Amino acid sequence: MFIIESYAAAVACCIITMLCWGSWANTQKLAASHWRFELFYWDCVLGILLFALILAFTLGSTGTGGRSFLSDLAQADGKNIGLALIGGIIFNAANILLGAAIAIAGMAVAFPVGIGLALVIGVLVNYAANPVGSQSTLFGGVALIVVAILLNAYAYRRMQSASKQTSVKGLLLAVVAGVLMGFFYKYVAGSMFSNFSLPESGKLSPYTAVVVFSVGILLSNFAFNTLLMKRPFVGAPVGFDSYFKGGFKNHVTGLLGGSIWCLGMSFSIIASGKAGPAISYGLGQGATVIAALWGIFIWKEFRNAPKGTSGVLNLMLLFYVAGLGLLVYAGM
Repeated sequence: MFIIESYAAAVACCIITMLCWGSWANTQKLAASHWRFELFYWDCVLGILLFALILAFTLGSTGTGGRSFLSDLAQADGKNIGLALIGGIIFNAANILLGAAIAIAGMAVAFPVGIGLALVIGVLVNYAANPVGSQSTLFGGVALIVVAILLNAYAYRRMQSASKQTSVKGLLLAVVAGVLMGFFYKYVAGSMFSNFSLPESGKLSPYTAVVVFSVGILLSNFAFNTLLMKRPFVGAPVGFDSYFKGGFKNHVTGLLGGSIWCLGMSFSIIASGKAGPAISYGLGQGATVIAALWGIFIWKEFRNAPKGTSGVLNLMLLFYVAGLGLLVYAGM
């Protein structure tokens, strides 16, 4: 299987993860005007699994290092398969709750609270499980990125009407989503052998782990998303017949979104062999600011912002870049 051989290459993969995790939601935004989130999400989940399988049968089955995908899956024990499945279930619950929180409370509240919590908890949990990198430098970088996320939230808040009240329900959903999101990566990382060049009996390769993780997302989606379709947080209930009435463009958009997210997840997991899970996850969850850049420069979400907002956004970018630099330096 393809293995990252240097820390520099691992950092490059983490940056790709950031770009993917901060960009995949653009596909949801493109489909939102005529396609319900619950229907879009079915295709997104299918896209995650299909792309994970493509990588497993290509990068995960070539080269001389590690084990090929099918051989690795055949020798895996139930405990490690279970860990990767649990990671997928936890992630799916968190992602659906975050989507609901955004619909109720808005991006300004839900995304910074949810992903900000996920970043902090995820780095702490993954560092405790596998302490790779300088602790003080790593946590300093996380602190700066959290400041950047909070500045991003403040900039969004300036766009809101003074009379608009923050939904307590949406805020609570964002908190729960963030806590769950902070834990899913630990289970996937725990299912794999630590040295990707030296496979361990019963443990999973990174490619196999992502496939099993994706299966966990799909299986749990039959419970979570079916319930959401019947009792949506926003809008009227929607039936499965609506999914099959969707056009080719609707379905392709969702599949593309899932594929982009899965590419980011796969590169993060592959990079964790050299960078460590804490650094890989922390860099990836800096995607919040990537999403903000899409909103600023492509979707023009701040074109009617009050005076002074551009200064807040510039300060946000400065903290983000500084935090990113510390995360990279922590593993050197």
